[in-house]
Amino acid sequence: MPSLPDSCRQQLAQLPIHTVLADIRSCFQNGHELVLQAPPGAGKTTSVPLALLDERWLGDGKILVLEPRRIAARNAAQRMADLLDEKVGERVGYRMRMDTRVGPRTQIEVITEGVLTRMLQADPSLEGIAMVIFDECHERNLNTDLGLALCLQGRAFFRDTDNPLRLLAMSATLDAEALSTLLNHAPVVTSEGRQYPVTLNYRPQRPHPRDLVDAVTETTLQALSDTTDSVLVFLPGQREIHQVQQRLQSSLSGGSPIDILPLYGSLPLTAQQAAIRHQTGRRKVVLATDIAETSLTINGVHVVVDSGLARKPVYDPTTAMARLQTQRISQASATQRMGRAGRLGPGFCYRLWPQDQQQQLARHSTPEILDTDLTALALQLLSWGVGDPTELDWLDPPPAAGFQQALDLLAQLQAVDITQGQPKLTSHGEKMAQMPTHPRLAHMLTIAHQAGHTRTAAAIAALLSERLPNINGSRDGLDDYLELLAAGKPKQPPLMGWYQRCRQQQKQFEQLCHAVIDTAEATAQPLSSASMVALAYPDRIARQRTDNGTLYQLANGRQAMISDASALRRHSWLAVAEISGQQTADGKSRDDHIRLANPIDLEQLESLMSNDITSQDTVYWNNKDQRLIAERRQYLGQLMIRSRVLNNLPDDQRLQALHQAIDQQGLDILPWTPTLRQWQQRVMLLCDADGDSWPDVSDSGLSARLQEWFDPYAARVTNARHLAALPLADMLSSLLPWPLPQQLDEQAPTHLTVPSGSRIALDYGESPPVLAVKLQEMFGATQTPTIANGRVAVKLHLLSPAGRPLQVTQDLAAFWANGYDSVKKEMKGRYPKHPWPDDPLTFKPTAKTKRHLKNH
Repeated sequence: MPSLPDSCRQQLAQLPIHTVLADIRSCFQNGHELVLQAPPGAGKTTSVPLALLDERWLGDGKILVLEPRRIAARNAAQRMADLLDEKVGERVGYRMRMDTRVGPRTQIEVITEGVLTRMLQADPSLEGIAMVIFDECHERNLNTDLGLALCLQGRAFFRDTDNPLRLLAMSATLDAEALSTLLNHAPVVTSEGRQYPVTLNYRPQRPHPRDLVDAVTETTLQALSDTTDSVLVFLPGQREIHQVQQRLQSSLSGGSPIDILPLYGSLPLTAQQAAIRHQTGRRKVVLATDIAETSLTINGVHVVVDSGLARKPVYDPTTAMARLQTQRISQASATQRMGRAGRLGPGFCYRLWPQDQQQQLARHSTPEILDTDLTALALQLLSWGVGDPTELDWLDPPPAAGFQQALDLLAQLQAVDITQGQPKLTSHGEKMAQMPTHPRLAHMLTIAHQAGHTRTAAAIAALLSERLPNINGSRDGLDDYLELLAAGKPKQPPLMGWYQRCRQQQKQFEQLCHAVIDTAEATAQPLSSASMVALAYPDRIARQRTDNGTLYQLANGRQAMISDASALRRHSWLAVAEISGQQTADGKSRDDHIRLANPIDLEQLESLMSNDITSQDTVYWNNKDQRLIAERRQYLGQLMIRSRVLNNLPDDQRLQALHQAIDQQGLDILPWTPTLRQWQQRVMLLCDADGDSWPDVSDSGLSARLQEWFDPYAARVTNARHLAALPLADMLSSLLPWPLPQQLDEQAPTHLTVPSGSRIALDYGESPPVLAVKLQEMFGATQTPTIANGRVAVKLHLLSPAGRPLQVTQDLAAFWANGYDSVKKEMKGRYPKHPWPDDPLTFKPTAKTKRHLKNH
C-alpha cells in the first residue's frame, strides 16, 4: 500500500494531536492497548488512524474506527479520504446500516456501533482486523460497552500473541483511569492540543422550562449582536429546534443575511451537510441536538449557545418502557460543547445557567448500560454464547435486575428458553439475533415473514425505527402511515426525507428476512398490521377502561391516555406501537400517552397470543350484591380478557374470599349483638389483666384467627343471609376452653349486686367498666366495687333519682367524705321525696322514696 502523500503529512503536522503521534506509535509497537485523551479539535479522529497506516504491525490488516453517530462516521471518513486525496471507499471507507462505502483497497473502515457487534458475532476473532479504535468513548453508549467487552473476550479466546488485536480508546473527557484498568492497565497518552481560548458567559438564572425557547432565542440574538461569527446552538430536541428556528427567522427578517439551519439525527444527509459546511461571506446559526457535541467540526462556528439540556430516553424497568426526558447535561458534555467554539480560533460560549451551578452538574453522563433496556444486549450475549454477563469484562456490568427482565421479555418473544435454569437461545432467537434491529421488531419480522407478510412487516419495522412525522394534524393510527408509505413519494418537502429513509429500511428488512429466515416449513396465514404490532409489543396491548373513554389499561399494568380527538377511541382494544410520557412545564411527568396504535379484535388477540394467555380461578365477595362470586378469568399480562361464572366454589378459595371480605369490611358483617360485644369486652379486660391465660378476642385478634373459630362454621356460607344466620355466640365461645367460661362469669360478671340489693349490669364498653347506679342504692358502702379478683375497680356513675349522672368516681370513700355534702345540698331541694341523709354510711341503701320507706 502506498504511504501517506506529502500533502496529507503536512496537514497532519499542523494539527495539535501531532505532538503525541510518535508516542502513540511507540505504544502500539510495544503493546496492544492505549487510552488517548485529547481535547476537542485536536484532530484525533482523523489523524490517529491515518498516522498508523504505515506501521509494520498493521500489515494487510484493517483499522476499524468506531463512531457513535452516523453523521460523525460519514464526516470522519470523508475528511480522511480528502486528506489522502482520494474518494471515500478507497483506502478509507465507512460501514453503517443502510449505507456502506468500502472497496478492496480499504484499510480504514469507520463504522457505527451496531456494525461492530454484528462483525464480532460473525467472526469473534475479527480475522483481518488489526486494530479497533473506540472514538468518543466517554459517551458510554450501550453498544460501545458491549463491543469493547466482546473485543476483549474474542481477543483472549481467538487471537494469538503473534497476531494480537490492538485496542485504542479515545475521547476528550473520558474516565482514563477506569479505561486503562479495563484495558490491562494500558498506558494513557494525553494531548494538550491547541484548544483556542473560549470566553464563557453565564446567565444569572436558569430559565424555567416553559421559557426555554424565549431564553435561547434572546441569547442567540445577543451572541449575533456581540460577535461577527456563526453560532452553534445546543437544544434538547427537534421541537425546540423548530420553535427557535421560527423565532429567529421572524426576528432576523429584513436584516443581514443569516442562515438558520437545523441539525439532528433524522435530518436528511443533504440538510446535515448544509449545516456543517461553510459558505464564504455568510453567517449561519446551526440549531443542533447533542449530535453536534462530539466528532464534528462545524465550519465557520466560533460561538456556542448552550441550553445545558439534552433529551434522553429514560428506561423504566417497572414497565419495560422508555420515555424521553429532558435532562441537565454533565460537566463533560458542557466541556465538549464549549470546545466547539474553540476548534478553529478564539471563541465565545453562552451558557444558560448560573456559574455557581456548573460544579453542581454530574461529572459524567450516566453510562447507558446502567439505565436502559437490556433486551438487545441480552440477545447478543446469548448469541455470543454467554448467559451470565459477569463472564465478560466491563467498565460497568449490566445490572442483574435489568438483565433478568430482558431475559423474561426474550422468553415472552420465544427467543430464549429459561426453563432449564441457564438461558439458552431457541432457533427462533438465533434468527432474531441476526436482525440488526430491536428484538421486539426482529420477533415480529420473523413470524410475519414465515406467515407470508414480509412486505407489511418490513414496512412496520421501518416506520417504528424512524421518528414519525406529523401528517394532516393529529394522527395516531399506524395504518395512516402505512398508507402514506405505500402511496409513493410524497410531494411535501418535510416528508420526502422520512419517506426515503423508510423505504430504504423497508427494502433492507425485506432482504434480511429472505436471507436469514427459512420459510421451507412456513404456511401462509392471515396476520393484520395490528397483530404484527401486538407480536412486537405484547406488553402494550391496551384495553379501554370505559366506553369511548380516553383511558386505557396496558397489559404491563400501566395506564395510558389517548387524545380526545383520536379516532381510536371508538375501539375497546388497541395494539400500541408507540407510547411516551408527557411532561408538565416544570419537567414533571404525567400519564403515559398513546402516540401510535392500531385497533385489534379480541378474537385476533386470543388466537395470536394463545401461548401467553393464562387462566386463574378467582372467588371474591361482591359488595354490591353481598355475595360470593366465583369466576374463571383469562389474562393477557395483567389484562383480564374474559371471565365466566363458576357454579361450584372450591372450599379453600371460598373461605379465602370470605376472609378477604372480613379484612376489607371488618367483623361488623357478622351478626353481632350488644350482648356479644359485651362478652368480647369482658374477655379483653381479663386478657389485658392476665394475657397468658386469656385469648385476644379483639377485632384484630379475631381476624388473625379466622381459621380457628370462623371456618368450622362457614362451610355453606355464600352470601350475607348465610352470614346473618351464623351462631356467632357459639363460634366465639369455642375460643374459651374450660374452665375459662366459668372464670369469665366469676371475674368479669355481667352484673353486680349493690348494697340496695339491686342487680345492676356492668358496661364493659369503657375501661374500666362502668357501673351506673342510683346514689341512694350505694348508701352504706365504703369501698368501690371491684372485679377480676379485685384487680380492677369499676367506674361508678352515681345517678340522680331521675337517672342522670351526679358523680363519676373510682374512689367511693373519698366521694362520701368530700363530695357528698355538695351533691346533697343541690339535690335535696330538687328531689325532696328521696332520702338525703346527713350520714350516708349509716343510712339504709334503697331505690325507694321516703314515703315508701315509711310505709315499710
